[in-house]
Amino acid sequence: MRAAATARGLDIEIRERPQARSLPEAAALLGLQPSDIVKTLVVKTSATGSGNPPEYLFALVPGGRSISWPKLRAIVGVNRLRLPEPELALAATGFERGTIVPIGSATDWPVYADETIVGRRIAMGAGAHGYSLFVEADDLIRAYRATVADISQPEVSSDGRR
Repeated sequence: MRAAATARGLDIEIRERPQARSLPEAAALLGLQPSDIVKTLVVKTSATGSGNPPEYLFALVPGGRSISWPKLRAIVGVNRLRLPEPELALAATGFERGTIVPIGSATDWPVYADETIVGRRIAMGAGAHGYSLFVEADDLIRAYRATVADISQPEVSSDGRR
């Protein structure tokens, strides 16, 4: 991970942290707000009827927000998107869900970053459970030539509140 970051000119910090049962708990353990933790999601794309093989991308979404599938489909220009099976994400990235990050991934897919992370220092998965990676979002966006757009929406709680 460090070598991959250096190769892209990224200054990262990796910290060990206790295991957390939720994103808010992880944020509290790190002394952060949930929105400071950015989830990296592997997304499978396929244009209906195009005959092209499916492609994949990374979507960076801050804690407290979830992917807006209609917004992301419009930005990517495809008809269908979905999260692939955990085994496929692991095989393609080398990272288990909850630890996935574009930095050091076995596959170099396009990165789509939610606009709310711009200008912030963020925490992300670090490739292994029990660790967090810290990086300046703008540097990460630049290093991966990420597309920055409104791709998220506030998460809805179990009682229907945002």
